[in-house]
Amino acid sequence: MSHVHAPTPSAPLPDAAFGVRCLWGLGFAHVLVIAKGAMRLRTTRLHLEPIRLPLVEAVLRGDRATAERIAEATLPEAWPGAVLVERAFSASLEAIRLDPDLRLWGDRLVILDGASQRRIVGSVVFHGRPADDGIAEVGYGVEDESQRLGYGTEAVLASVDWALAQPECRAVRATTFPWNTASIRVLQKVGMEKLTTRDHDMLGEMWIFERRR
Repeated sequence: MSHVHAPTPSAPLPDAAFGVRCLWGLGFAHVLVIAKGAMRLRTTRLHLEPIRLPLVEAVLRGDRATAERIAEATLPEAWPGAVLVERAFSASLEAIRLDPDLRLWGDRLVILDGASQRRIVGSVVFHGRPADDGIAEVGYGVEDESQRLGYGTEAVLASVDWALAQPECRAVRATTFPWNTASIRVLQKVGMEKLTTRDHDMLGEMWIFERRR
């Protein structure tokens, strides 16, 4: 099976003072802002900000006010729901607490920074730092009212470019259903190609996409 041979993302290069750097991938530039030890990504319209343990704890205990205070942004009324939380945080809270850098590697909130307010429209997660095989598994979600506006593609592209610029990551994979045409289009737009299929005992056929350095 052939793979996508996209332009190899380079390591972040100094671009300006104040901890601002530029990351290139698939011909697009994403700005990285280093602040308080956390790496934030900025795209044309979005801010992608790292998900940290205190935010996970607030979300899992249903403490909306604290989650919004930590994120410095407003959560949608119906998001995150129980299903999305379960999908995003595949590891238990205990496991995340034991090694948050491992479990929350690359995970980011997708924030629309408007003129009047900062609003969380989704998230991108990697289900942990890549193992020895160098493969990261990415997943994403966009809240209902913000779908079909290109936010998912914009956020996933920046996140995959970032992941492939990390020395421990050689490939990024994503799994979706063959009937989920919207998800498939996002994966194709960020440079992923169908690698193989697998059968899930309960969910049926799944398609696996991959993009390599």
